[in-house]
Amino acid sequence: MSRIVIIGGHGKVALLLAELLAARGDEVISLIRDPAQAADISATGATPLGLSVEEATETELAAALKGADAVVWSAGAGGKGGPARTDAVDRRAAIRSMEAARAAEASRYIMISWIGSHGGEPLAADHPLHTYAQAKLAADRHLQTTGLDWTIVGPGTLTLQEPTGRIDVGRLEAGASGPTSRANVAAVVAAALTEPATIGRVIPFRDGDTPIEQALADVPAELADLS
Repeated sequence: MSRIVIIGGHGKVALLLAELLAARGDEVISLIRDPAQAADISATGATPLGLSVEEATETELAAALKGADAVVWSAGAGGKGGPARTDAVDRRAAIRSMEAARAAEASRYIMISWIGSHGGEPLAADHPLHTYAQAKLAADRHLQTTGLDWTIVGPGTLTLQEPTGRIDVGRLEAGASGPTSRANVAAVVAAALTEPATIGRVIPFRDGDTPIEQALADVPAELADLS
């Protein structure tokens, strides 16, 4: 049994992940901003903990992560609040959580990112998700410098399709969407937590043909180059 803290615990992927982890016997703590969300967290078998990652200090975050075997970042501004809030959550709060994980000696850290997070400018300056893309890329690059046992998982366009348990790993050509079931994302994170071969790997993926466990056991090392 592992103690796993999910940051952004009320998101769709996070709720699915909490249920998977709790079902296999892990102790799951889900951080939430709104106390009204606590019942939904408890229904997954996880324990809710109220803490706004946007507002919490590194010290407060470290206290929440103390004793964790692993941390999963599943938070995001979700396009609410404009570019300033996107940067505050998807970059600054994410980086603060990484430093908090180091302070708490919670060395295993999984970032849920997106499949296009690489390159100089993943999305054009006039794209509505430009700030989000830049914030995620900056957070991903920072994670690679922390010394944590990190994994970055990058799903394609999220859907509500039923999980297939099968994915394809690799980047997409510009403009491709790569539909990815949220339930498959949760399954990828759950599997990565128990697969040492995913440490130090960037895993861009979408729904595909390869069983998840097989795909994660042999992720090309060169995908970790985000330049």
